[in-house]
Amino acid sequence: MSTFISELINESGVLTLQEIVMHITASAILGFIVYLSYWYTHAGTAYSKKFNVSLLTLAILTGTVMTVIGNNIVLSLGMVGALSIVRFRTAIKDSRDTTYIFWAIIIGICCGVGDYVVAGIGSAVTFIILLLLGRVRNENRILLIIRASKADSSKIEELVFSYFDKRALLRVRNTTRDHVELIYEMPRSIWQLNYKKDTDIADALYALEGVEYVNTVTQSDEITG
Repeated sequence: MSTFISELINESGVLTLQEIVMHITASAILGFIVYLSYWYTHAGTAYSKKFNVSLLTLAILTGTVMTVIGNNIVLSLGMVGALSIVRFRTAIKDSRDTTYIFWAIIIGICCGVGDYVVAGIGSAVTFIILLLLGRVRNENRILLIIRASKADSSKIEELVFSYFDKRALLRVRNTTRDHVELIYEMPRSIWQLNYKKDTDIADALYALEGVEYVNTVTQSDEITG
């Protein structure tokens, strides 16, 4: 048993200069693919150039660390101990960012141990999927908030349903003794019907006289941080 432990400690996993350069270069090349993919799929939204550069350098640094660790069990345990005290508090603005972080780390790990084929195939498949589906956006939802006299609630509901072809969903109905607050939810595509009418929905509602205010709120699932 002591002989086995001694062999593990003494195992250096020394690499040649050519192997080190290949590991780090492969990490950089595949990391640049991550860079291009992130730039394309986030163009026009919450694109962060600094975060994108961080993904590229993350792949390179992970590949460098894995090259240093190699098969040395002592260095591996030391690296785990060092990373366990690090606290990352960077806000993730988009759920897709987590995918890119893991992608960059996996590239570095694979290239750092010389598995270029695994890193290349995995990156190619991921790149194609993100190329095809990465620009999918959550459709913004519109909230139409109306406060009015309780006596006019039926007229308001009839007017809203007629404007949006009965596809506006009544989410909230708050009432007091004399007033009512109605909150309708609809996709932006349904809200566009408002612009096809001769009169804006707000003007039509205010024509009822009992309406106190009409608010329009846009909701989005995108996290802007």
